[in-house]
Amino acid sequence: MRRLAGLLVVPLLLLSTAACGDDKASDSASPKGDPAITAGAKFGEKPTLAKGEGDPPKELKTDVISEGDGAKLKNGDAIQVNYLGQAWDSTKPFDNSFDRKQPFDLTLGAGMVIQGWDKGLVGQKVGSRVQLVIPPELGYGAQGQGDIKPNATLVFVVDVVKATQIPTSAKGTSVAQDNIDLPKVGTKTDGKAPSVTIPKSDPPKKLVSNYVLESDGAVIKETDSVVVNYVGLLWKGSKPFDSTYQTGKTQTFPLAQVTLKGLKTGLVGKKVGSRVLLVIPPDQAFGNEAQQSIPAKSTLVFAVDLLAKM
Repeated sequence: MRRLAGLLVVPLLLLSTAACGDDKASDSASPKGDPAITAGAKFGEKPTLAKGEGDPPKELKTDVISEGDGAKLKNGDAIQVNYLGQAWDSTKPFDNSFDRKQPFDLTLGAGMVIQGWDKGLVGQKVGSRVQLVIPPELGYGAQGQGDIKPNATLVFVVDVVKATQIPTSAKGTSVAQDNIDLPKVGTKTDGKAPSVTIPKSDPPKKLVSNYVLESDGAVIKETDSVVVNYVGLLWKGSKPFDSTYQTGKTQTFPLAQVTLKGLKTGLVGKKVGSRVLLVIPPDQAFGNEAQQSIPAKSTLVFAVDLLAKM
């Protein structure tokens, strides 16, 4: 079963993971030679970075430029950051969120970003500005990516804007599932994938978005990013094609970037903490195009736990 997250949202640079490594972060003052911030040094300001001097460090380095007073980040937290990144030997950033005026959302430790981020941000406090110097094996390695050359050492300035602890499951009032022509979704809240039973009848022609468990959380807006667990199946044959439960890692969907129309429409207006059944007809899914294990003209079924919003 292949993950389809990259097909559901517009990909950003940092959504691609890279080579593995075992380097450990070291919280220390930035040594001489590490790129200096020459402008925009305060939290929230777009920084300007100088070029690194001499050879880059061979291990991951974390320099706390200014420490916030919020909670320390842990693996599994849904976090929101602003960042600017450039290569050690360059003065030109290859990416930044400041210009987009939209913080970047991720689940820490979930493999959504390069390893240097997952390793370097753990233990940092919300409200902190941190500089990460990331060796190639914890970045994009020998393959590089886009404007990033192979074996590049990367430098990031990261502002930790927000963090949310993620529950293991949706919780709420069980809602009757009495339409025999729709799938039935399990209501257990043990953090495991809920059961999904799809009927033998023909799928509905219109989008279905129904509560399975209804929470009293905040209503999700189109501008929100939502942290979810989900299982996705084909209506035909009840074959699973994707699941976050298999990896044990949640997925964060910035709804403004979600390209699967039925997924976005079906989640907007629902309440955080709920479990939702989505039945997405082909015209709001992938239409006439096959995608990985999903045949063309497929009706998709999702059971989605809306764990948090950012």
